[in-house]
Amino acid sequence: MQLQSEVNPALNTVTAYGQDYIEINKVSYNHAVYFSPEGEVHAWDIQRVDQITSASLRTVAGLNDLKADPMAFLNDQPVLQKPIDAPEVILVGTGDRQHLLPPDITRPLLQLQIGIEAMSTQAAARTYNILMAEGRRVVVALLPPKEIS
Repeated sequence: MQLQSEVNPALNTVTAYGQDYIEINKVSYNHAVYFSPEGEVHAWDIQRVDQITSASLRTVAGLNDLKADPMAFLNDQPVLQKPIDAPEVILVGTGDRQHLLPPDITRPLLQLQIGIEAMSTQAAARTYNILMAEGRRVVVALLPPKEIS
């Protein structure tokens, strides 16, 4: 399905998707990917929804090097500090159908006030394009609409 006829070349935009591919900036990918409006489109080493972990979501969000706040306990704040450039929300496209992610996987990022929404890949692609066009700090991780088996 074609999503947009015009593309801003400066921003990563989902331009189409099909049963076994995702197209970003008119480049087709037949594997899972993650990206934000600016920067590279990264291959995501996830083939099925049940392989998604807190660590893989931290990678998607670019938060692998979080620093602990030694004084956080004084204000009942999360132990880890969220960087200023962290995304507001992470969209996860889970294939043909929506698969909710278990709370223990999403909790660490939710504690940092980063929203996580899991939905079908088609819905995640459309939602990403809307949020990206609004200038929101969004990151999307997409499994091809047909999950890799």
